[in-house]
Amino acid sequence: MPLPTLIFATNNQHKADEIRVVLNDLFEIKTLKEAGIVIDIPEPHNSLEENASEKSRVIHQFTKGNCFSEDTGLEVAALNGGPGVRSARYADGENFKNNTDKLLFNLKHISERAAQFRTVISLILDGKEYQFEGICKGRIIDEERGTNGFGYDPVFIPDGAVKTFAEMSMEEKTEYSHRKKATQKFIDFLQNK
Repeated sequence: MPLPTLIFATNNQHKADEIRVVLNDLFEIKTLKEAGIVIDIPEPHNSLEENASEKSRVIHQFTKGNCFSEDTGLEVAALNGGPGVRSARYADGENFKNNTDKLLFNLKHISERAAQFRTVISLILDGKEYQFEGICKGRIIDEERGTNGFGYDPVFIPDGAVKTFAEMSMEEKTEYSHRKKATQKFIDFLQNK
């Protein structure tokens, strides 16, 4: 019997891979590209919740099918929760290296480095929206370490770990991942629906 399909409103292969690891073959996940959808969805809002909703609503209107999206931000206490919703465009572009460089520059003389990754998933199922949140607390280090992952992974160490996300395998990262926590709530909901 074929798995139920959910369209994931992203073209970020890293995000799709992380979510597929957690879904563990319960659902067939198709990215926009894999579903043959060529669309650029804006993220104009000032919260992760609103941006996640925007993306899932656009895809639902386009496909009339079940879909989900997510928005994730790095929230640094010393930067008043920034870069937050602007994490992907922190350095006025979508260049991971430039974003990380700007973050480290802004924290250069700050010793308090508490931070958290926060993910919000917006699911539209049978025309109704549901949201799920996952948080991974940790800290920002002074220099990049590791080559795995993406975004701010080379400078973020989750609480309870000694490696950055970029030094971890996908399986190790999944143990701590904000995306996994949100996805697990999403799976629990779907399994109990």
